[in-house]
Formats: sequence, C-alpha cells, structure tokens
Amino acid sequence: MPRNLDLTSLRSFVAVADSGGVTRAAGFLNLTQSAVSMQLKRLEESLGAELLDRSARTIALTPTGERLLTYARRMLDLNDEIFARMTDQAYEGEIVLGVPHDIVYPAIPEVLKRFAAEYPRMRVQLLSSVTVKLKEKFARGEADMILTTEDGCDTGGETLVERRLVWVGAPNGVAWRQRPLRLAFEPNCMFRTAAQKGLDAADIPWEVAVDSDSTRTIEASVSADLAVHSVLDGMEAPHLEQVRHGGALPDLGSKKINLFVSELAKGKVVEDLAEILRQAYRHPMVHRSYATTTTLPVDLRVLSNESALAASESAS
Repeated sequence: MPRNLDLTSLRSFVAVADSGGVTRAAGFLNLTQSAVSMQLKRLEESLGAELLDRSARTIALTPTGERLLTYARRMLDLNDEIFARMTDQAYEGEIVLGVPHDIVYPAIPEVLKRFAAEYPRMRVQLLSSVTVKLKEKFARGEADMILTTEDGCDTGGETLVERRLVWVGAPNGVAWRQRPLRLAFEPNCMFRTAAQKGLDAADIPWEVAVDSDSTRTIEASVSADLAVHSVLDGMEAPHLEQVRHGGALPDLGSKKINLFVSELAKGKVVEDLAEILRQAYRHPMVHRSYATTTTLPVDLRVLSNESALAASESAS
C-alpha cells in the first residue's frame, strides 16, 4: 500500500534546516514552536528515522536528514508551482520594493520566492541602493515600500528588528590588523560614518582604501583582504566573515531595520508582502546556496544604484 509524506511536515523540516532552529522556523512559518516540533516528530515516525541531531546546543541534520532535504525542497517547489498555476489568481500588477544593498541577503531571495508562490502574476521591481537614496525615491513616490537601516525610525515607519553592526573581512584575512586600517565603503553608506567615528574614538588611524558606489566592488575588495567593511550582524555576504578581532577594533553599536509602506499602495497584496518581510527579518534564515533555487515565476528586475540613477536621469 502506498505511503504518503505530509507536505506540511516537510515544510517545517525545511524551515528548521534553513533557520537552524525550531524557534526561528516557527516564527517564519507563523506557527507555534510546539506545532513545528510535533510535525517534525510525526515526519520522523513516518520515515522511521531520526532527521535531526539534537545532542548539541544547535540543531543539525543527521545524514538521513541531509538526504531528505534535497527531496523535500523539490517536492515543496513542485507543490507550490502546481498550486499557483492551477488556482485562479486575481491579482496582477507591479510592486516597487527598495532594499539597502547590505541587507538583501539572506532574507530577500526567500521573501521573493514566497511572494512569487502566492502571487505568480505580480511583478516585483527591486531597487537596491543606500538608505538615503531609497528614502528620496520613496518621498517622490517612486517606490511602493522600502526597507531602511537607521539609528531611529521616522514617522510612518515600522521597526522590524535592531541588529549590531559588526566588522567583516576576508575569511582568515589579516587586513584588520593593518594600521592605518584600510576601509571599503560606499560614499553615502550610513555604516561608513559609524565605523569612522568608532575608530576616531578608539584612536585607531584609518584610511578609505576603496570608495565606490558599486557593492560588488566593495565586496570584491574586502574578500581579497585589501580592506575591511561593516554590516549588520547576520547580513554579511556568504564569501565574507565577521572579523574575530578580540576587542582590537571598536564596537559599532546597532542599527534599526525599518519598513515604510506608501499610503497609495495599500491593499491585500502589498500587506501580504509586508508581512513576509516582517517574518523574514525578525526570523532570518541562515545562508544557503541560492544557485539551486528554483526559478521564480515573477518578473524580477534588480536595479543597482548606478542603473537606478541612470534610469531616473534619463527619465528627467
């Protein structure tokens, strides 16, 4: 007699594997922790195997769990695609979402994937720039919603989470030991000011070694161990790592991640996207390879700072 896997349990299993814990997975799935734990137990019982290694402080996958994870992703992707294509989707249109360069990963790919599964006929235009420029675009009505990284939160905004600023550099790099300390930042990056003020207060000499509007240039320079950079804790690019400086570099404080939604863009679709953003940033998923992610059924156009500026200039 054929036996069937429970897709709801599989979805909880994948969420736990991605987030690294039941608590975070529960928040991302909008379920209680006990409900997720029960689903995991039910899945293990149905397969007759342990999927999670609970002996350590953090949950890890057993060899059986690692084998199941690939199949589970494929099953869920196919389920979501079938559901989206076979059901009547009444919503069509475009949402312009602005996100600062340095908090795109790891949350935004997962956000777009979830949103595309729920609204396959909606298009998302992703604007990637610094907070100052995104707020200018939002004020001019050029974005339906934006995320910002700031010390406070202006009227009309909603703080999703507050995170520490950390120093990042090349894996096993030594650039952080050099004096003057070589920095790599974009001209209008708010983290740049925090880093420079912190270094001045600690009486550590510094110089801006890389000054570029291109996020890729910044990341390439840092990954080559030519300079250091600062990002919000947990938002570092996969090819960079937090600097273990043991107190040799100053503490940089924290920043708030805020969400602003235009009054002109209110509605179910916009609110659903806002809710997905809230869950993603309050319960971030751990880094995983996005190269294997199924192609999204969404018209996603990513504009870098340079191309966004060029587009606005040509329009004017």
